[in-house]
Amino acid sequence: MIRRLQRSIPVAAAVASLGGCMPTAQEQRAEFMEPPPMRRTIAASGVKSVSAENGWPSQQWWKSFRCADLDGVMEKALLDNQGLRKAADTLKDAEAAVDIAGSRLTPYVEADLSYKQYRYAERGVAAGLNPLQGGKHKSAAFLNPISAKWELDFWGKNRALLDAAIGDALAQAGELEQTRLLLTTSVARAYLRGYILGEQLKLAKELTGMRRELRQLAETRYQTGIEILDVVQIARSNEESAVRREASLTAAIEIQENALARLMGEGPDVARGLFVRRQTVSPAQPALPRELPIELLAHRPDLMAALRRAEAWADRIHAAKALFLPSIDLSVSAGLEASVTSTQFAKLGGYLFNPGAMVYSVTPGLHLPIFQGGKLTGNLETQRADYDQAVDTYNETLLTAAQQVADALATLKRAKAEYESQGRFIKARRAAVQLARIRLQGGLQDRREFVQLYADTLDAVFIQRGMEGDRLIATVDLMQALGGGYDAGPQAYEPRPAPETDPITPVVDVVQSLGGG
Repeated sequence: MIRRLQRSIPVAAAVASLGGCMPTAQEQRAEFMEPPPMRRTIAASGVKSVSAENGWPSQQWWKSFRCADLDGVMEKALLDNQGLRKAADTLKDAEAAVDIAGSRLTPYVEADLSYKQYRYAERGVAAGLNPLQGGKHKSAAFLNPISAKWELDFWGKNRALLDAAIGDALAQAGELEQTRLLLTTSVARAYLRGYILGEQLKLAKELTGMRRELRQLAETRYQTGIEILDVVQIARSNEESAVRREASLTAAIEIQENALARLMGEGPDVARGLFVRRQTVSPAQPALPRELPIELLAHRPDLMAALRRAEAWADRIHAAKALFLPSIDLSVSAGLEASVTSTQFAKLGGYLFNPGAMVYSVTPGLHLPIFQGGKLTGNLETQRADYDQAVDTYNETLLTAAQQVADALATLKRAKAEYESQGRFIKARRAAVQLARIRLQGGLQDRREFVQLYADTLDAVFIQRGMEGDRLIATVDLMQALGGGYDAGPQAYEPRPAPETDPITPVVDVVQSLGGG
């Protein structure tokens, strides 16, 4: 049984290798999705639609918050952030790959100069063929001022590889812009969170003082027998809660300062105390472009990068198909050659620099792949699989972009409604505080009740500040979802790659059917 299996293994390997040369089934390539409809989502958002020129964010969209400190932090981050620099270095690498790929389209020209000094063995091979050569010294020189080699790109293989390299560089440029977008939105979120926390800390300090006053009033009333101990304990607990909230806000502000320092490419000290000084942030009023889903490709750097990646893999499919077809290259060289049976350099130079020493060669070459054991077919299927993955990535990125816009609109709508509702609630509370102040001045109400009512109103303002932060962050989310001012992507009407409609595809299919590859 074992011997029978051993005899069958070579046969199975041969069948498998022959099968590797047969053409694989032409499965349907992945297709690009059309921009998803968003009309109902936009209509329900409550955000007005304007012309494309005014609807998309500007390049410096953060300036719409009208905050000089934020502008300064952003400028520093764009200059010194390490992640952004790393992405820029990666782009340089991709651009260098374009130069390498482009070099295949031009002849390679070189110059060579070689010298050789050697001695024949007295009983070696040369002496065996000619005994007079045994033991002699010999000098040889070769000067080749021009040597050129050029592959004639009949099937566009090298051109396709160049286009693929260009596509990778464009995709990397898009990823650099995506990194820039993520950096600017991260800086804006950290700064706005720190700003809101700073505003809340001011309220928290005032609230701590009022809770302390309420505790003191309760203790005084308890000592005079007017109040019970339970009220005193509640007042003390409220004061401790206010102290803990103040400490928590201070720590949260330091965390945002640390985050901003890292984003600016500096140590923690550079952002310390950033939110202590007085500053203002104006809420931005975002709008939406009327042709939002159609123009997303031109304004989302990640979407543009995904499309360029797919185009690059389509070009690699063409290059993989071209490997099935004959290739022709041409080598040309011309120079001088001389040798002498001595060590006299002057004599060698006289022979070398002589019209009779000229040599040249012209060598056209033809490469025809006949049987590669399935290597070419496997390479082609690999490129096809990578192309399908790239198209699927593009489709996923497109759906993610639409979802991010929808989520940002929903969050912005909720934050705006909550902020306005809280504003109406605070307005009613302040009216009640004003009435309480009048009653206090008229002796109709004691100070404890007035301070408690005023503290509850400050609590409501504290909550509204948090809602204001949610509103500001939702605006940043929308700016990011709309591409953050990027506008260098391709238009939606530009044709998408179709690698299986390549003119050489039928020829390659015939070659595969005959067992080539």
